[in-house]
Amino acid sequence: MKNLKLFVLAFILFSCQPANRTETTVEKSDISVEEQDIAQIQNGYLNESFTIRELVQAYLNRIEALDKKGPKLGSVIQINPDVMQIADELDKEMKAGKKRGPLHGIPVLLKDNIDTYDKMTTTAGSKALMHSHPLKDSFIAKKLKEAGAIIIGKANLSEWANFRGELSTSGWSGAGGQTKNPYDLSRNPCGSSSGSAVAVSANLTMLAIGTETDGSIVCPSHINGIVGIKPTVGLVSRSGVIPISFTQDTPGPMARSVRDAAICLGALVGVDSTDSKTLASEGKYYTDYTQFLKEDGLKGKRIGFYSGYQGVNFKVDALMNQAIDFLKSQGAEIITINEISSGKVDDYSFEIMLYEYKDGLNKYFQSLGANAPVKSLDDLIAFNKTDSIELRYFNQKYLEMAQAKGDLNSPAYLESLAKLLKGSREDGIDKVMNANKLDAIVVPTGSPAWKTDLTNGDSYQLGTSSPAARAGYPNITVPMGFIDALPVGISFFGRAWSEPVLLEIAYAYETGTKHRKAPKFLTSE
Repeated sequence: MKNLKLFVLAFILFSCQPANRTETTVEKSDISVEEQDIAQIQNGYLNESFTIRELVQAYLNRIEALDKKGPKLGSVIQINPDVMQIADELDKEMKAGKKRGPLHGIPVLLKDNIDTYDKMTTTAGSKALMHSHPLKDSFIAKKLKEAGAIIIGKANLSEWANFRGELSTSGWSGAGGQTKNPYDLSRNPCGSSSGSAVAVSANLTMLAIGTETDGSIVCPSHINGIVGIKPTVGLVSRSGVIPISFTQDTPGPMARSVRDAAICLGALVGVDSTDSKTLASEGKYYTDYTQFLKEDGLKGKRIGFYSGYQGVNFKVDALMNQAIDFLKSQGAEIITINEISSGKVDDYSFEIMLYEYKDGLNKYFQSLGANAPVKSLDDLIAFNKTDSIELRYFNQKYLEMAQAKGDLNSPAYLESLAKLLKGSREDGIDKVMNANKLDAIVVPTGSPAWKTDLTNGDSYQLGTSSPAARAGYPNITVPMGFIDALPVGISFFGRAWSEPVLLEIAYAYETGTKHRKAPKFLTSE
């Protein structure tokens, strides 16, 4: 979740398959779901090439073959037991000429910290919540159903969205085990929306919903070669999402293309009276973001290239330089900038997370009613101490630190919040963008995937999610290329509510470069 400043081994800059890896073969289905997009699937429905039931079954077969058997990706933590019944209902509606919305019949996986009111549990990856049934749908689950999406299951995640303790390993949860990177099964998928990203990349679902506090959508998206959108905080409701930070949390779409992610984003937005952050989105959101997808979307754009991440990984630098040359070739003006935020915003952000984590978790546990498996953060800490799995690989220091904090009226919290917002916004992104008259800022999303190591935890080398995350501003990552057959992403971020211009830029970049390549489930020898 956090951008840890650790180093990993260097990688060789080639996009070819290394000789010391073997490829997993996948049995073909009668219905091809590999690298399909929403438009192709919906055309298949209209042409009666297949039904929603048949398509869902094809995805379930692929999940069984790749997630539970074969390479055992471990990206899907549970399947919706009513999924075929729901598919039949959607088929009947389509046959009767009724289409609920832009996602009618489109399979979606939800990160398993997003509530659904059905036979599925919502666990946050924790054994403490393995029998927890929320009392109602999250706002976004409701919106997806209204748009016609079919929620086929829940995706594994870094437990408690990777904010539980030290030396954590992304993609691991007590409830779901370790999620693997589909490009190299020995490497990490990043987190915390690990299963969501892997499932989309491996073609186990059309779309997935992730959540981000700092990096949890954009990091797994870039490391798994897909598109991830972290919206402006407040554009998409957090009601019914197990929280970390009221200030920074947001759900967002994950897809194999900018267009599919944009379609999904339009289905998720809306003012929710139970999430006060969304009140600010009134008049600023669109139910159709595809109107901003333009192949010439880079023409005339002024884009700031933040140079602060250069020199960390020369191979990422090489890809980034190629990307900058492409942006220029498409009519964008690139302005190098040397600073984004001011003050100790990282320290303020961490302090705020601890206070808001305690407040948010306790409120979430209360929302589960009298039958809640745990009633409070204190109960959760006690449960973990008695469980044989939960503390096997890393501790729960962040839970304990949060429990020690006061309430949201604490002077230390209020001071940190004021300093964070000023340093990341007024004296940060807004200041640099206004001074340079920028439409967006561009950075590499991160470095390639590291080897999964349950003993030493994650080995981040480079991550750039924090400036946008701390400000609560939008960020879109798109595939930028490969280093030693491992994908790397490029991020475009900017002011609050600037999703339209970021989509223009991201779509034009994606259309002109086409870096997305499906994973081959390589096994290192």
